[in-house]
Amino acid sequence: MIVFPAEYDARKEAIFAALAQAEGQARRLRVIPLSFRDWPETSARVEAALVRAKRQPKGAVSRWLKRQLIRGQYNWSRRHFGQNPDQIAVAWNGLTGSRMAFMQGAKDAGAPTLYAELAPLPGRITLDPTGVNAEGSVPQDPEVFRAYAATVETGDWRQIAAGLSARASRRADVGQGGGSLPETPFLFCPLQVPDDSQVTLFSGWCGGMAGFLAALQQAARHLPEGWHLRLKEHPSAKQSLAPLIGPLLADGRVVLDNATDSFAQVAASQGVVTLNSSMGLQAFFHDKPVITLGRAFFNLAGLVHHAESQKGLNALFAAPEALSYDAALRAAFLTWLDREYYVRFDWPGGTADTDAFRARLTAARMPR
Repeated sequence: MIVFPAEYDARKEAIFAALAQAEGQARRLRVIPLSFRDWPETSARVEAALVRAKRQPKGAVSRWLKRQLIRGQYNWSRRHFGQNPDQIAVAWNGLTGSRMAFMQGAKDAGAPTLYAELAPLPGRITLDPTGVNAEGSVPQDPEVFRAYAATVETGDWRQIAAGLSARASRRADVGQGGGSLPETPFLFCPLQVPDDSQVTLFSGWCGGMAGFLAALQQAARHLPEGWHLRLKEHPSAKQSLAPLIGPLLADGRVVLDNATDSFAQVAASQGVVTLNSSMGLQAFFHDKPVITLGRAFFNLAGLVHHAESQKGLNALFAAPEALSYDAALRAAFLTWLDREYYVRFDWPGGTADTDAFRARLTAARMPR
């Protein structure tokens, strides 16, 4: 049986339904139940989950209430899965707040876990027993993928991107239209949703969106004459970043283009800069070098240039024409993601690869 907190989103619920069909039994928790009988680990687990909560409480009373909620959820999960160790705890994302507490309770009880998330490749999703994004189980040694390439054909890796298109915008001031892009060379930075867990948890030395933009402002001053940095806000971000972006535009080294199609800007650029956005990975299909600043599961030497400090970022911006990548390694990495890691799931049709779903459920039960 799988046990999962409900997600009031049609696509997420369809994925859980496909898992339930593959498993044969499921329990959907409209809310995560509570228990206030603590375990020795309760206090530490609650504090870790509270720090990561997407909606941080304001004020002492709200914080106390939030802490008690997470405490009750962790305790219930720990107790439930301790009594039912063969059941699989499943959660969407599972890296923050209540869902983190739910998944950690299951782990501490010795039960299997499975984390679900959208994938950066079309028609695929992530189902990982360890976590998602930078906390997933994607190997971090390039030699793993070079060895894999010796056993399979990787020549058709570009077909993986069939159907990949820029995300439709939810904002009137951010579009995916045509535009006149300059012939002068530029680096392109597709901004992320500021409160997304990729930004709040895995920004590394930047410390979040404000720090990321400040780092870009300083690095842009090191671009060679005639180069500029183009920014585009995320089409799903609820609030504009204009107050933070404004100061970057003053000297003309940084340009904001919210109108032109994101992939058109990728294609016309000489490279992509990102914290850890999926568009950094998707830029591989456009044969573009990529600079990352935050933690990303694709931060492998040869795939991207990872800037580990402001000094390192400045140096990369100072010589953008020298940015490069290992094409064979990218082909191997994307092939592995497609064939070995991601699971196919058609949306909006909701058609799932049932055998692949069963395989992930089986893998979740394997000792780690």
